[in-house]
Amino acid sequence: MTDTSATDLRAARHAALGDPIRLAIVDELAVSDRAPIELRGLFGLESNLLAHHLDVLEDVGLITRSRSSGDGRRRYVHLIRTALDGLAPGRAVRVGPALFICTANSARSQLAAALWQQLSGELGDSAGTHPADSVNPGAIAAASRAGLDVEGGAPRELTESEPLPGLVITVCDRAHEELGGAATWLHWSIPDPVPLGTKAAFDATVAELRDRIESILDERALAS
Repeated sequence: MTDTSATDLRAARHAALGDPIRLAIVDELAVSDRAPIELRGLFGLESNLLAHHLDVLEDVGLITRSRSSGDGRRRYVHLIRTALDGLAPGRAVRVGPALFICTANSARSQLAAALWQQLSGELGDSAGTHPADSVNPGAIAAASRAGLDVEGGAPRELTESEPLPGLVITVCDRAHEELGGAATWLHWSIPDPVPLGTKAAFDATVAELRDRIESILDERALAS
């Protein structure tokens, strides 16, 4: 299946689930197989309208129907669970060595690089457009709470001549806007925790970075 046809199928499934009744039917089938007569009772539908909804869901590969092994006159409707894979927005990102860039290279990019190494097992590097003298103490403490170590890192400047890995991610708006970057670069608009300087601000940064990285790794798992 080409990427275009895969996207078309995702769109068709989203369209099928865009109807409130069909979405409710799928919600029910996620926990229980149901006979059509049971679905009619649950949702107050006439048989012809239920048949229409089930035909739509079946046409896009979300459900299947089988004959009962007890009363052969009865059929059951089953959710095809794997058909829900990939419906969340996102795309596969090639996972490998990654470079994270922010302005000072003292907090967000340091934390992102450490998380990348921990979660992906790939090399994580970081750099800044205007590097600070040292890693921020709040970032060091937040990293320690998260089971990471950034204390040995030192902010460095991104140079024009350095070779870049296949995955480059800016994690602050100033760096993104200053550098422009190639169309293949990713950008995560993450607030700088340094001005607030609180434990909560740094922990929130770690949590958001973790969520962003895990979403990339989840997309890779679904694509494999």
